[in-house]
Amino acid sequence: MAAIVPVPVVDDLTSPGAQQSRPGLRASQSRRLNAFRYLVFALAAVFFGLPMFALFRMSLLGSRPGTYSFAAWKQIGTYPGLLGSIELSLEISVITFVLMILLLLPTMMWTRLRVPRFGRTLEFLCLLPLAIPAIVLVVGWAPEYNRIERFNLSGIMLIWAYVILVLPYTYRALSAGLNAIDVPTLSEAARSLGASWATVMTRIIAPNMWQAILNAALLSMSLTLGEFTVAYILGYNTFSVKLVSISRNSNNPVVVFAASAAGLLFTFLLLLILSYVGRRRRRRRA
Repeated sequence: MAAIVPVPVVDDLTSPGAQQSRPGLRASQSRRLNAFRYLVFALAAVFFGLPMFALFRMSLLGSRPGTYSFAAWKQIGTYPGLLGSIELSLEISVITFVLMILLLLPTMMWTRLRVPRFGRTLEFLCLLPLAIPAIVLVVGWAPEYNRIERFNLSGIMLIWAYVILVLPYTYRALSAGLNAIDVPTLSEAARSLGASWATVMTRIIAPNMWQAILNAALLSMSLTLGEFTVAYILGYNTFSVKLVSISRNSNNPVVVFAASAAGLLFTFLLLLILSYVGRRRRRRRA
């Protein structure tokens, strides 16, 4: 009679012991992941925080060594032409973003819904300005802007150049928003209920990608506020061009540090406002 050899039982993932070890394993992985996040955040804070701290410290230097004051910050509003350049840059950034959204967002939606085979071509055209240096673009734009100057138009005409410059960044932000939602299903459901294509785009798709639109606004406005090459070569006195002019001609370079710090502070506040608006909108939808 053959002897019965006992077969050892191997614990699998469905055994009680394995199930009890899962929470501990997940907690350990979560702790390691949080530690890595805190490390990355600390390194990023040091990398970006130290230059900003140095800039703010330089903007507070007084007339005598070792003293600090807000005199340079007070001169921002009284320095000749500085407030005008700030207003011009803000107007250009807002108009550029609005024009870009009105042109690009409906085009991307229509391409995604009606002619998806044209998506690769549209992506190539939108990302093409990244492959062309700004100085090369300015050489091509200069003859046209020379004709524009004959009509004594203001610096707002820079929007046509800036729309091309911000096109790749805006496209990427909006593309991420479109990829995050099921555009064909939403459009088919709305069309089956009698909605027009305009209603589908403005009341169905656009509200579902509001965060992507805010991200595109931040990228577009940040780029236009800090752009220097195009505005300087074309002869427009924007905020960045004015800062360079102050640094070259002013006897008090601390004003440049104060104005630069104010520009960084404005961009940071803009980021906080857009993040707050997006968070409130998500909570309302929830």
